[in-house]
Amino acid sequence: MHHGKLVFSQIMTYLPLTTFRRCVAAHRGEHKVKNFSCLDQFFAMAFAQLTYRESLRDI
Repeated sequence: MHHGKLVFSQIMTYLPLTTFRRCVAAHRGEHKVKNFSCLDQFFAMAFAQLTYRESLRDI
């Protein structure tokens, strides 16, 4: 059984979250967001990019 972090999780630890949140706040990215935050959307898009997905349906 696996007892460590996934590779995607290890890569995302290098993401400067303070800078990301500052950019989202500057562009009002969370305006009228109910469930799927900008960070969640970024993680989904990063996962799709790293795993060579070709469409949203592939994710």
